[in-house]
Amino acid sequence: MIHNQEVNNDLVSRGIKFIMDTDGTPFIQWNELKSDDIVIVPAFGTTIEIEKILQGIGIEVQKYNTTCPFVERVWKRSEKLGQIGYTIIIHGKHNHEETRATFSHSNENAPSLIIRDIKEAKFLSEIISGERDENEFFSVFKGRFSQGFDPSKDLQRVGVVNQTTMLASETQEMADYIKKTIINTYGEEKYKDHFSDTRDTLCYATNDNQDATYQLLELEADLAIVVGGYNSSNTSHIVELCERKFSTYFINSEKEIKSSTEIHHYKYESQKKEISTEFIPQKSPVKIVLTSGASCPDTIVDRVMLTLLSFFENTKEVEEVLNMKTL
Repeated sequence: MIHNQEVNNDLVSRGIKFIMDTDGTPFIQWNELKSDDIVIVPAFGTTIEIEKILQGIGIEVQKYNTTCPFVERVWKRSEKLGQIGYTIIIHGKHNHEETRATFSHSNENAPSLIIRDIKEAKFLSEIISGERDENEFFSVFKGRFSQGFDPSKDLQRVGVVNQTTMLASETQEMADYIKKTIINTYGEEKYKDHFSDTRDTLCYATNDNQDATYQLLELEADLAIVVGGYNSSNTSHIVELCERKFSTYFINSEKEIKSSTEIHHYKYESQKKEISTEFIPQKSPVKIVLTSGASCPDTIVDRVMLTLLSFFENTKEVEEVLNMKTL
């Protein structure tokens, strides 16, 4: 449903079955479904192709559709842009469920392209400005553009949207770079005919978490604990931010904190679990940054906090701290 193992495991324990994994590999074949089955569309949304398959079976799609409204906002904006002749550039991971869904929806109305980072945005800008041969486009972005995409025509009018769990600051940086290229190519007076500002499609929940993390980076602390699903895109970005300053431990629940001297945590770059010892320094006071991804339930964060507190003596009750006017 979301990229959080604890939530998904809880759903499985209650009898819910998953049709496919995060990469689209099926657990259940479509022909195993029946018209009276209840199929829940996850927060990421789903592709138009999958919606049509479900409708063909006779399954009501919209009744149990939990697509995030911010994801739907991206789809609606993409639709409007496509109707007035803009190409949709999607900042995202091409194999992520949300990006696959967004590409499917935007592709209905407009030429569409998925780009991963600022490096690819700069490469694309060189195609737009004519500094690179258009044929290079097809090799660099293979498998990430809509059928029949024509760089010479389809990059003349563009709008940038994002997989809502990507770093908002990175999306904005990419959009600003492409906008600058458009201005240099077509002139300040005409750039609005060639570039559409879509910053209002950024997800406030993800953006708020990221903004809060930037504020945490201004603090002095001994370590950071980031809680969330190991396959959560927005959580991984928060880990990347925290690692710029703190010794950072990425965990999915309090169960990964084995004791005050041992923690099992995930290294996103290597995609592997690691065990660290003596992760809490022997000093007083110890300052710990605790944050989480947008999809992590507050109850899990609370349990992590209480587990950490249990390793210290003379701690205040949570309610007492919440009621204090100053900390």
